[in-house]
Amino acid sequence: MRISVFVPTAALGLGVLLVSGMREQYAVESKAPMNNVSMDIPGYTARDIVVADEERRVAGMSDYMLRSYEMDSSALFTAYVGYYDRQVQGKSIHSPKNCLPGAGWEILNTAPVAAPSGRAGETMNRVMLANKGSRALVYYWYQGRGRIESNEYKVKWDLLRDAASYGRTEEALVRIVVPLSTPKDIAQGDEAVVQRADSVAMSVAARLIPAVDAVMPASPRS
Repeated sequence: MRISVFVPTAALGLGVLLVSGMREQYAVESKAPMNNVSMDIPGYTARDIVVADEERRVAGMSDYMLRSYEMDSSALFTAYVGYYDRQVQGKSIHSPKNCLPGAGWEILNTAPVAAPSGRAGETMNRVMLANKGSRALVYYWYQGRGRIESNEYKVKWDLLRDAASYGRTEEALVRIVVPLSTPKDIAQGDEAVVQRADSVAMSVAARLIPAVDAVMPASPRS
């Protein structure tokens, strides 16, 4: 396993230690529970999923939304929002680049893509995964304190700066997973399958970003 995948976690751990020594960090409640994140999509049926207590304890989020969107009883994608009211040692966002390999997924490729937020410079991570013959396309990003960011080094730097300036470290990890192994996928060519998955993920991101903005605390810089 590449050592580089642990670098963001190590940087975050160091950052949290530094932040802990700087000043008190305030827990900031969201405007509404994460389950209030509203994303109705015509033709899809939404089903909330409960995260097991042990998984929630390990992840350390303060609140979350995990929802499966289905059509004709087939799950077509999932959307997750994990909210952290403050980030300190032992309670901080875990990078999916570290967690996914631990869950058996192999990262085939990863790249930043422009976020459909309407704000210049905001990006998401696009990751293609494989696990025992299954594949999945994942879009994920960090959203909070007035920003959407994919670069995990930039996320850590902003975390340190806002902790020192405002005593605030609240943030959400937002993730969309589109499986690529439905019967329809198998009947199509690979390029068409990936294009369809990208289209679904980008369309969902365009709806999810403003829905998350609506429940997140106001930026400390506003």
